[in-house]
Amino acid sequence: QVQLVESGGGLVQAGGSLRLSCVASGTLSSVFVMGWYRQAPGNQRELVARISSGGITTYGDSVKGRFTISRDNAKNTDLQMNSLKPEDTAVYYCKANVISDAGRFLEVWGQGTLVTVSS
Repeated sequence: QVQLVESGGGLVQAGGSLRLSCVASGTLSSVFVMGWYRQAPGNQRELVARISSGGITTYGDSVKGRFTISRDNAKNTDLQMNSLKPEDTAVYYCKANVISDAGRFLEVWGQGTLVTVSS
């Protein structure tokens, strides 16, 4: 019932920029932390960035100084990715911790959006 929809993935050259967006929708009363994770073939899924409802941000070491997470409103989050490298190539997933209208704490994942950085 609660869904996350990502957009903005695509193909970009090394050194370029891309902006990902994630929107939460459905029968939810509130959204707490929202974040981005990524997974490349053969790799573990890793934290890219997350932001709390209070605006506190956390970044993975590999993206610090290059990526910026923001929150447009309570249910949306954007990830601005600059100075992209080929090693950033991965499927990027949005994750949110939410409280449903029924009062349940849920961890919700989006379907993912592919980011490909060419050399």
